[in-house]
Amino acid sequence: MSRERQDLLSRSALGVFRLNGQFLSVAEELARPAGLTAAWWQVLGAVVSEPLPVSGIARAMGITRQSVQRIADLLVERGLAEYAPNPAHRRAKLLTPTEDGRAAMAKIQPGHAALADRLADTLGDDGFAETVHVLERLSQALDQLSSPASAVTDL
Repeated sequence: MSRERQDLLSRSALGVFRLNGQFLSVAEELARPAGLTAAWWQVLGAVVSEPLPVSGIARAMGITRQSVQRIADLLVERGLAEYAPNPAHRRAKLLTPTEDGRAAMAKIQPGHAALADRLADTLGDDGFAETVHVLERLSQALDQLSSPASAVTDL
């Protein structure tokens, strides 16, 4: 690997780590008025459109099943979500938001929309879309590199 490529990898990682911190900070601010934390919002947001098992939420977010399980249990305990039977798997129940959970999510929407508009104004609509595309490409590339099939072909 060339030194230039190593520098690009390091700069990419540092940039993503910084972005992660920035997004978490903004998410905490947006979620606070709804009585949520960024982590609660993240898990609840994953199941707003469709119920998912804890393992599916973890896979979609790239975090551990155990951390999602802890948050899911807290959401259920606080009445923001509930577990429903999973027709595909008897033991892996589906997490779904309650009406209170949906109401909390709705409280976040105005601030979320305002931030999206501010980012689009700063980056431009095309720049915003390009940024999302590049981040998605990077994530897909890292998924490919970490898959068992690519590990075998790299030997």
